Amino acid sequence: MELTKEQLEVQIAELNSKLTGDMFSDMDIKDEIHNLTMKLNGVKPMDSHFDCVGCGS
Repeated sequence: MELTKEQLEVQIAELNSKLTGDMFSDMDIKDEIHNLTMKLNGVKPMDSHFDCVGCGS
């Protein structure tokens, strides 16, 4: 099931509210925010059918 734009924005906002400012504890949250933002914007690495395999995140 594909998430709507609004659902993705809500998830991103919820994850942003969980950020602590500590790079190491925020790493997984920031990765998830990055993946959701890519889905929201319809972006994925060139020549890849996987989300975010080629970008190193």
